[in-house]
Amino acid sequence: MTASRWTSIYLVTAAALAAILAALFLSVPRTEDGIDWFAPLIQGGWMAWTFPVALFFFVIASLLIVFTLLAIRYPETPRKGILRIETTRGDRLFISLLGSAFICVGWLFTFGAPLWGALICCLIYAAAVFRWA
Repeated sequence: MTASRWTSIYLVTAAALAAILAALFLSVPRTEDGIDWFAPLIQGGWMAWTFPVALFFFVIASLLIVFTLLAIRYPETPRKGILRIETTRGDRLFISLLGSAFICVGWLFTFGAPLWGALICCLIYAAAVFRWA
């Protein structure tokens, strides 16, 4: 495929993800006091689909889409890092997501909410996994 075709694929994907994110933002319930970020998106639903939960799943789905496009455009070559196992980009994404879940659980156990500090630790951990693992 040519570079211009890949550019159009990237732009269409980015536009679709931006439209989904905009629809997600527009679905957040509004009250007379303003926006209620933690109110259920589906009233009377069986699951607590709040904006943060929906945003979490949107980010995971977006990462999977982006990594799929990267794997198609730039085929992966496994490499050995500090873990001494061969990993690809997808493996490193899974390792960083799994490790981030444990970091957040440990943070909740040790410090409780909010999780802003855990988010910073997770980003540093993910950067380290992608660089050295």
